[in-house]
Amino acid sequence: MKTAHDLVTAARARITECPLAEAEPALLNAELVLDVREPDEYAAGHLPGAVNIPRGLLEFKVSATPALERRDLKIVVYCKTGGRAALAACSLQEMGYVSVQSVAGGFDAWVAQGGLVARPEPLKFD
Repeated sequence: MKTAHDLVTAARARITECPLAEAEPALLNAELVLDVREPDEYAAGHLPGAVNIPRGLLEFKVSATPALERRDLKIVVYCKTGGRAALAACSLQEMGYVSVQSVAGGFDAWVAQGGLVARPEPLKFD
């Protein structure tokens, strides 16, 4: 039986993983920066301009979104540490997307190296 680690390792062998040192130019060049973490993780902080589609809903949301029909869309995917993003990138490739990258090390590595983080304004009930 395969473990989650086995599945992530196999996915990483089939995708393009962008080294953290090259992430900023890749993100600037992307037409879609995709955060596949859960909504609460995204709300706590995310890469500027990222769209949140949780890993568990990815294939369904992408298939149902007309703006994402172009298979040559330049997509950069990330998650917390890279595992979910690798699986997501692999799924996107299997769906026919030809320009997909996953950020090595994910959000945690991005933050550790001082990358910009967007944080939504807290709700105010005045």
